[in-house]
Amino acid sequence: MLDLAIVGGGPAGLTAGLYATRGGLKNVVMFEIGMPGGQITQSSEIENYPGVSEVVSGMDLMQKWPEQCSRFGLKTEMDEVVAVTSNSDGTFRIKTTSNKEHDAISVIVCTGSVPKRGGFKGEDEFFGKGVSTCATCDGFFYKNKAVAAIGGGDAALEEALYLANICSKVYLIHRRDKFRASPETVERVKHNEKIELVLNVDVEEVCGDKSGVTGVKVKSRSDSSVRDISALGVFVFVGRNVKNDVLRSANGYICEVNDGGEVIVDLKMRTSKKGLFAAGDIRIDAPKQVVCAAGDGATAALSAIEYVDEFKALKK
Repeated sequence: MLDLAIVGGGPAGLTAGLYATRGGLKNVVMFEIGMPGGQITQSSEIENYPGVSEVVSGMDLMQKWPEQCSRFGLKTEMDEVVAVTSNSDGTFRIKTTSNKEHDAISVIVCTGSVPKRGGFKGEDEFFGKGVSTCATCDGFFYKNKAVAAIGGGDAALEEALYLANICSKVYLIHRRDKFRASPETVERVKHNEKIELVLNVDVEEVCGDKSGVTGVKVKSRSDSSVRDISALGVFVFVGRNVKNDVLRSANGYICEVNDGGEVIVDLKMRTSKKGLFAAGDIRIDAPKQVVCAAGDGATAALSAIEYVDEFKALKK
């Protein structure tokens, strides 16, 4: 019986493993299908992680994390978890693609979420070379330059406002003539002098050259006219796919999730299911930042230690 099973090996999962093992849990296993590190390893430049003064790649940032965790006893299984289910005694069963099963007193799920793509021409070609899905991560690179933000929900408008604090101009592009965001956020956007609304259009193409993005081409949905917008950065905010499949059961989910599939947690990263915790981008209101995911992992681990101690005490 494991004290703790950690599903996912990104910043949240690794930090959870570090704090759990260093905090006294003995049988802790982290399940990750590939090498630990998470999505951040695909980033070419990281300059906002506290304590790392030089600009580094995501791979370089995460390189030493697994070694540090293993030093305190964290074990890693390079196996994909397909389901987390409840046992009758209050423990959990972890099922993997290799048909292995592990029982655990507690579980921390850190499987994250991935941004949806817009699906327009040039998006993949220039991803990481001017196309981004994170204003907080990449907005600073376009200081005093013109950028485009694509989307019509709360995230898109909030990120457009964030970019307006950095960039000289923000073109907010949306395929409808009305936004799905909260009225208050919409009003803030409309009254921001740096933001120009480009509504009721489809993005035809992101244009660029060897140096990166140079602009975006949009087509009107009303008269089919085409407009070329000059922008050095294009930020896509059309939603996220939450990787919550491991929590699905025949009757829904084993814990409460919101309409977007994000796991509902409290400030201690506890879900509605006792002994089950969620950390990082899979949870509600996640800031989608490495430092925040790491903080979640630490919080979840401390909560798991408390839970496991109480569970064992009751079984004596």
